[in-house]
Amino acid sequence: MKKISILLFFCCCTTLIGCRKSARNQRERYRSTEIVTESNRENSPIKEVRERRASSSQKKRNSKRSNQKLEGSQVFDRYGNAVFMIFTSNGYQGSGFFVSNDGLAVSNYHVFKGTTIGREQIKLAGSNKSYSVAKVLHKSEKEDFIVFMVNCQNTNYIPIAKSKPRIGDKVYAIGSPRGLENTFSSGEVSQWRADNLMQISALIDHGSSGGALINEYGEVVGITSGSFADGSQANLNYAWSIDVVKPYIK
Repeated sequence: MKKISILLFFCCCTTLIGCRKSARNQRERYRSTEIVTESNRENSPIKEVRERRASSSQKKRNSKRSNQKLEGSQVFDRYGNAVFMIFTSNGYQGSGFFVSNDGLAVSNYHVFKGTTIGREQIKLAGSNKSYSVAKVLHKSEKEDFIVFMVNCQNTNYIPIAKSKPRIGDKVYAIGSPRGLENTFSSGEVSQWRADNLMQISALIDHGSSGGALINEYGEVVGITSGSFADGSQANLNYAWSIDVVKPYIK
C-alpha cells in the first residue's frame, strides 16, 4: 500500500478536514439511558473477541450482497440501522457501522482520538439504549480507521465490497451529520486522490465521520471522513476506501 504524501494534497490545493462534531450538549440526552457494558450485561457474550471461523465469517459478510442494483430507498431500508451514532468521552459525536452480525464495527480513527475506550456511548438507530466498545482490534491514524467490537449481538450489518468503485459510480452515504441521526445522501465518486482515498460528491458534514459509503449493490465501499475544503459549495468531500480495513477483518 503506497504512502499518501502530504505533498499530494498541497499540490491539489486541498486540506483534509475531519467531520467529527462536538456533542457535549447532545451527549447529555443519553446519559440517563441504559448503558450496556461488559460488566453489567447479563450472560455477557463478549468476554474476549471470540474466535471466528474465517470461512463462515466471510460467508456471513458477503451473503447480503444484492445481485441487482438497488434504488437509494432500498439501500436505506436494508442498511439504515446498521449505522450508529458515537458519543465519545471527550465530547465529540461521530458515526460508525457494523460489518458483521456479532458487533464487529468500523469508524474513523479521528472520532475516537483522545477518548477513553469503553467510556464512549454507541447509540443504535431507533433506540435509546447505549452500548460501549468491548475491544479495539486495530486502528490507524495514517489511514484514519478503527476496527472494534461493540458488546451487542445480532446486529444488522453491511457486507464489504470486493472491489473499489470507479469514478462516476453512484454511492450512498449514511451517517449522523450535526447529530441528525441516520441522514441519507447520494452522489458519485468524483475522483481517486490516492490509492485508498476517494473524493465524493455525496453530502456529509461534521458528525458524519465514520459513516458508511455504500454502492448500488448494497456493499460498503468506504468510510465517510471529511472535506477537502470545509465550507465549500462544491461538495469536495472524501472517504477512505473500505480496503484499508480488509486485512484486519477475518
